[in-house]
Amino acid sequence: MNAEDKWIKRWRDDDIFKAEPDPEKKKFFLTVAYPYPSGSMHVGHGRTYTVPDVIARFKRMQGFNVLFPMAWHVTGSPVLGIAERIKIGDPKTLKIYGDLYRVPEKKLESFREPLNIVNYFSKEYRENMTRLGYSIDWSRQFLTTTPQYSRFITWQFLSLRDKGLVGKGEHPVRYCPRCDNPVGDHDLMGGESASINEFTVVKFRVDDLILPAATLRPETVFGVTNMWLNPQVTYLKVLVDGEEWLLSREAFEKMRDCGRDVKKLGEVSGEELIGRDCINPVNNESIPILAASFVDPAYATGVVMSVPAHAPYDYVALLDLKSDIKPKTIIDLDGVDAPAKAVVKELGIRDQKDNKLEEATEVVYRREHSRGRMSSFIEGYGGLPVDEAREKISSDLAVSGGGDLFYEFSESPVVCRCGSKCVIKLIKDQWFLEYSSPEWKDKTLTCLSNLSVVPSETRQNFEYFIGWLKNWACTRRVGLGTRLPWDDKWIIEPLSDSTIYMAYYTIAPYLEDIDASKISRDFFDYVFLGSGDAVEVAESAEISSEVLDFRRRIWWATT
Repeated sequence: MNAEDKWIKRWRDDDIFKAEPDPEKKKFFLTVAYPYPSGSMHVGHGRTYTVPDVIARFKRMQGFNVLFPMAWHVTGSPVLGIAERIKIGDPKTLKIYGDLYRVPEKKLESFREPLNIVNYFSKEYRENMTRLGYSIDWSRQFLTTTPQYSRFITWQFLSLRDKGLVGKGEHPVRYCPRCDNPVGDHDLMGGESASINEFTVVKFRVDDLILPAATLRPETVFGVTNMWLNPQVTYLKVLVDGEEWLLSREAFEKMRDCGRDVKKLGEVSGEELIGRDCINPVNNESIPILAASFVDPAYATGVVMSVPAHAPYDYVALLDLKSDIKPKTIIDLDGVDAPAKAVVKELGIRDQKDNKLEEATEVVYRREHSRGRMSSFIEGYGGLPVDEAREKISSDLAVSGGGDLFYEFSESPVVCRCGSKCVIKLIKDQWFLEYSSPEWKDKTLTCLSNLSVVPSETRQNFEYFIGWLKNWACTRRVGLGTRLPWDDKWIIEPLSDSTIYMAYYTIAPYLEDIDASKISRDFFDYVFLGSGDAVEVAESAEISSEVLDFRRRIWWATT
């Protein structure tokens, strides 16, 4: 027996990583995102789980009673897609699992059943983590499809609904047309990090034709100096809810996917509109339409408004055209005239081919978002912080009829595990978590202020995303997971059933001997929150009040 096997056996036989309550020691609870075992571990997993293991060992050496658990995240539809592709004999999938993951042929045949995939790779993960020497308390492992965990998720969502934090309505989601189902990160094999950006459409006009410029920064509409169209693109004239819009072909399809009432009327070359003027809806100013080959018809509406004082790409494009159009500053930022111009100069950017333009855009956006205020001369919005003005102007444009909404992926393509390209679809009866709730955001920011964040500069990122995050679609039609307790035709999606799961580790091994159907909301209320009558809760769960109180003591002893 080599040294590695000797110590792995010793650790396992002595159960030295199993965390038990010890009032003589200070507690340290360490968690890291549990993996989705749909394939073999790779070097990225090694990096992810080695870091917390180093911390866990260090804390044990300092004398802490350390709880470092692990579980398996298997809800959602990824393994369903894999099983389906194996069932139909998809060559690429068979090659990955047969050649790359080295799954024996007989075992691979069994992967037609999704849970066999999960069971196989969760065992492989555990073996690899053990071989890597990770000091994990394996007594607390669970699958997110176990009945007891589902009861925990049911309790979580009923509690959120009682607090008014689960809503229902129209919501844009990533959607697979082939699976006919909303998809989450775990359901994708491409574009996993793509989010859905909500654009404000500003309706510029050429006579009766609307040029719908889609922007993430509607507050800059007062600084528009010109419009960009691609002269090489053949646009479509489209009837959108009774209005005649100019859209790229790709935008037309996206509008249709979102359920808008759209009808193609005809075609018009971008070249035909170059040199004409259009009218800005917020101030009725007439601005020229200029040619720009950089306008991508596949992105948003294919129509772009130009704000050279606050958009580095627009400023540099006008320089390249040698245009005499002057930037129009409408956001006050530390006394800087035309912030985009200043940053372009600061970074030494020379033309539109410079890779630093993306960085320049991020710099301007970040500075104006955190410190910028609308210029005092802008009636109705002067003096407002940029983030407040953004929301107000977008809302006011919609009310006045001068604006609309458009949805676009932050990156593309977004590809489902079934191989189909995903689209954005507006689901009209979708359930969602109301992360946009100001009260919820305030509480979250208060919690963040009490946290020690390492490295400290990442605190700004947390603050930014908490402020930016909007409602999150939390259900889907198909997949593995917990049924929404009050509307069981929906299944709670993977990222929504894994938000407070860390608390479940503390009691997971002590629920295995309890019939899941007997575990009520009152059980978790008593264990985690200390509310309710112990005798009644114990009787409902068909356990003794002594056993129930032990569960509660375990919770407090380990957190």
